[in-house]
Amino acid sequence: MIKIAMVVFSHYPTDPRVRREAEALVEAGMSVDVISLIRHDGEATRASVNGVAVHRIPLRQKRAGKLQYFIQYGYFIVAAFLKLSRLHLSRLYDIVHIHNMPDILVSTALLPKMTGSKIILDLHDPMPELYMTKYAMDASHPVVKVLRTLEKLSILFADRVITPNIAFRDLFVSRSCPPWKIHIVMNSPQEHIFHTRDIIPVDDSSSHKRDKFHLMYHGLIVERHGLDDAIAAVSELRDKIPNLKLHIYGDGEFLGDLKEKVYRSGVGDWVKFYGFVTLEQIAAAISQIDLGIIPNKMGPFTNLNFPTRIFEYLSMEKPVVVPKTRGICDYFPEDSIYFFEAGDVNSLAKVISKAYKNPREYNLMVKRGMDIYHQHRWGLEKQRLINLVLNLLGTHQTPFGKELNNEASL
Repeated sequence: MIKIAMVVFSHYPTDPRVRREAEALVEAGMSVDVISLIRHDGEATRASVNGVAVHRIPLRQKRAGKLQYFIQYGYFIVAAFLKLSRLHLSRLYDIVHIHNMPDILVSTALLPKMTGSKIILDLHDPMPELYMTKYAMDASHPVVKVLRTLEKLSILFADRVITPNIAFRDLFVSRSCPPWKIHIVMNSPQEHIFHTRDIIPVDDSSSHKRDKFHLMYHGLIVERHGLDDAIAAVSELRDKIPNLKLHIYGDGEFLGDLKEKVYRSGVGDWVKFYGFVTLEQIAAAISQIDLGIIPNKMGPFTNLNFPTRIFEYLSMEKPVVVPKTRGICDYFPEDSIYFFEAGDVNSLAKVISKAYKNPREYNLMVKRGMDIYHQHRWGLEKQRLINLVLNLLGTHQTPFGKELNNEASL
């Protein structure tokens, strides 16, 4: 049996990408241990979740400034290094799969690397661009330069690199990663959680008028995700669309400011907050809404990112409003999804209004968006991951292996 260890500076199983990948490898007959954070004080440090053995470091991730982040990173790197080294001495892992951030977390796999284990570095996000966006830094800032150096060293240390979209892959290749070394495994939702649930198509007859229109956002609540713009758009539309509602699921450092904006704008009856909920609860909520919104602002990171939420809405036959960015345009042409100009409240409001007023186009957007989603559904993406693992170990591959190798050569 192939034995794999994963290390991630977040909570398991809350982190959806790590959960998807770990469970896919277990389903393929491999053994997977995950070293992660705890979510709350008193949480068990050992657990088994859907066949994945979880080893939690007693540290909670806290939203903080740059210095506090680096302190948390440092503590976790040392603790995870010791935990992984101890586990490796008894388990002798074939592969250690490291999830950024931070990139330098790959250093926790030093002992397995020295004893012959293969190392996969899973670059969820490019750290330099994320810090540039989050802290308003430019490319010449010393912190950004350090992050680029650490990224380069981390990629050099790894045997293979995976990342979730074309824009990220091209960025890493342009900086330091050989094209043969990097593969794309997209953030597609698990189909047993996100699937259609007796969806009834919208009546697109000219005489039909909807008696309600419910919007939804789910995910991390931070300023760069543009929820202040979404609330401003709802405020602009509340007298134009009957029974307009915005449902917000998630938590984050910007939540307090957002609630204050709702209060000041007088839209408390139109906007509802639900806090953190499970993926299963998110899927159930999506089945009840009319339109997903991803109101990201434009920035060095958000321009390249491809939000997982796009596929989560489309997998359940719900159209979605997204910013017109490089990371999304790589996959979606103009007529397959509702685009708005990032950071432009008027543009966002117009697109929401358009989705409400034109049921025929609404149904077309669902169909076209789903056609693209089905090309990248998790059933295909997880096979790419499995093939990558098998190829790295020189083991037999499924027919997807040819496709995987071709993709890596792009």
